[in-house]
Amino acid sequence: MRSKLVLIALGSTLAACTNSMARGPDAPAAGMASVNVPVVSRADYVFDVGAPGGVLASSEAARLDGWFQGLDVRYGDDIYVDGASGAAREQIADVAGRYGLAVMPGAPVTAGAPAPDMVRVVVSRTVANVPNCPNWSVPSAPNYANALMSNYGCAVNGNLAAMVANPEDLLRGRETSATSDARTATKPVSVYRNAPPTGASGLLEISTKKDDK
Repeated sequence: MRSKLVLIALGSTLAACTNSMARGPDAPAAGMASVNVPVVSRADYVFDVGAPGGVLASSEAARLDGWFQGLDVRYGDDIYVDGASGAAREQIADVAGRYGLAVMPGAPVTAGAPAPDMVRVVVSRTVANVPNCPNWSVPSAPNYANALMSNYGCAVNGNLAAMVANPEDLLRGRETSATSDARTATKPVSVYRNAPPTGASGLLEISTKKDDK
């Protein structure tokens, strides 16, 4: 009788230990929501150009354009101008317009201040990635708590973070405009409906015989 009680007590202790270990670090993975989610971060890039008298020289505009090319400025980036108004700001806006971007109002806080007769251009870029992926830190078995695998969500959320054009859309979504064009919304459906079936022109004749020359 004593041996049975010892075995029962030992089994209860191991079960409690296993349960606490499974429910402790794996508690976030107990549901169906993935713990591997995209994380959006922002980086500000600073470039000072000379603007004596509030006007950019032609060489400075070309230097700014080269910086934009090296930075691969693209959709989703925000461009700000700090310490300029009038002609210099318009010239910077013209260079940004070559990349399909506009100068945003205001400017983020950056380290230091532009020197006299200098104008600071700031490119603010957001990126999205899923940290710690792939994540095979927890073995798939045994899984006493029926928790999700540690790598769950890495593939889908990693692809989403890589494909989204503007990572800020993951934070706040896209606001609708005051006006909408129904033709834009129905164009994909119209293209799908008006496309001829793939077999409309019949099957292709394929021969395995070598053509005689």
